[in-house]
Amino acid sequence: MRKRWLKIPAAWITPLGVIGAVIAVAWVGIAFTARLWVPFDPLAQDLPRLQAPGIDTLMGTDALGRDIFSRLMTGAGVTIPLALMLVVMSLLVGTLIGAIAGYFGKWVDELLMRLTDLVMAFPTVILAMVVAAALGPSLFNAVIAAFVVSWPQYARMTRSIVLGLRTQNYVMAGRLMGFSPFKTLRVDIAPNVVGPILVLASLDVGTAILLLSGLSFLGLGAQPPTPEWGSMISAAIQNFDSWWIGLFPGLAILTVVMAFNFVGDSLRDIFDPTSQVSRAGARS
Repeated sequence: MRKRWLKIPAAWITPLGVIGAVIAVAWVGIAFTARLWVPFDPLAQDLPRLQAPGIDTLMGTDALGRDIFSRLMTGAGVTIPLALMLVVMSLLVGTLIGAIAGYFGKWVDELLMRLTDLVMAFPTVILAMVVAAALGPSLFNAVIAAFVVSWPQYARMTRSIVLGLRTQNYVMAGRLMGFSPFKTLRVDIAPNVVGPILVLASLDVGTAILLLSGLSFLGLGAQPPTPEWGSMISAAIQNFDSWWIGLFPGLAILTVVMAFNFVGDSLRDIFDPTSQVSRAGARS
């Protein structure tokens, strides 16, 4: 029997999941609308330098007299959309590679999985730094570097799921009815893959933000004067006494990462009821 697309029972909506969803939606909304309502031009150097947070400047100013609140909100429109784009790219490519490898097997599986193992053999951050340095410092190259190290986890997970499903009776029945391999993957296998992949993707958004911000912090991502959270924290090192310069971008990264982790944890309970049962047993 084919697995139907899952609906979310109200009992599975956890408080942390709701909190995470609200924070995540709020930040995504800020990311796409900030330029319309921020009080100052994020690139303008018109304010007093290194001014502490106050009534005029909610989060203070940096060493060049730029409003940190305006730069932080505008920076959300740089960091968050790029992280979401990175996750979508990694999900699509990794899922496709894993599905093909798991379904066709034999030399196709061997070839694709050895390529995956080759990428996963290197430490994620180190490989991303090497790729970004080779391509040159820019946000676009940082996304490419992060994509290179991000897709294998989706390929591995999808392959393992497809390997367990391709011999199921309903999949074999579809093949006997004349389904092509790609129709079988789309109709019979895809609904069973969506849940785990969505959980991994929601958790991976936070990882993508940390990775992109880390590359910008090291000078391999966003370049001045682009308002990006990682580069803002990097600039704070030169003015360590002015605590507000690095504190607020750091808190922004913290809240976004935690929000998407809460959402991912809630989705895991939805698509994997056994984890919810085990947690209930542990609490009792």
